[in-house]
Amino acid sequence: MFAPLRLNSQMYDQSAFAQDANTTLSRLLPPFEQPSAQQIATSTNKSCTLTPSLIEVEGTPQQTQGPYFVDGMPNRSDLRSESSDGSIQDGIPLRLIINVYNVSGYTNGNTSGLCVPFSGAKVDIWEANPQGIYSGVAEDGTEGKDFLRGYQITDDNGTVQFTTVYPGWYEGRAIHIHVKVRSLEGTQNPFEWTSQFYLNNSINELVHKQPPYSDHGPVGMLNEQDGIYAGPSTDGLVQTNTGKHLMLNLTKNQQRGYTGIFNIGVNATQ
Repeated sequence: MFAPLRLNSQMYDQSAFAQDANTTLSRLLPPFEQPSAQQIATSTNKSCTLTPSLIEVEGTPQQTQGPYFVDGMPNRSDLRSESSDGSIQDGIPLRLIINVYNVSGYTNGNTSGLCVPFSGAKVDIWEANPQGIYSGVAEDGTEGKDFLRGYQITDDNGTVQFTTVYPGWYEGRAIHIHVKVRSLEGTQNPFEWTSQFYLNNSINELVHKQPPYSDHGPVGMLNEQDGIYAGPSTDGLVQTNTGKHLMLNLTKNQQRGYTGIFNIGVNATQ
């Protein structure tokens, strides 16, 4: 089990994280378990090009899964409900559109190849609610619950979509959403890629001025103050400010909420 990141943890205190935007980024990072060689191999430092749009997709760096991953969550696109009692998490709607591509098709030494949709992959999402609480966590009193957790299987375009709420903050971390991509085919070389998405600081601040987020108070940490955002990727491909490569493309939508889009580039041809 990973050590919790909450600042009331016996292992870490508030001095482990920068609380001032002008503070140096050389901060103590918690010692999470390192990914296996097989997990590292699912990353790539190459890029690919979508056709016919010619949009370039970079290989996406991995980050720690953190202490709150729970496997076996429901296969569903709407993550807002709690299976045990049917209650719905209140919050500003957030629609997630995640496209997963295998970065491949290199010829003649080119560093940019074709983006091949990674179909049939299992994509898990989990996040904290507007009060900074995760489901399925004993210390939060939510053990056995599954709100704001679930997975979808990528379609022929490598795409999954989720309906959730804008995530909340908790001490020691900037606002983020966890994501894990796994292959359902074969056991010889299992595919597992794990990272986190980050959200614009200004939008985070705006959201947390509105209920129910305002009940929890203003955002406690900017992206740049977060040691995981500002630190290296777990696959060794990015040395600093990994979070800059993991920003959701956020836009307002007609449901009085936001739509977040991200293109994940992986190495699925190990």
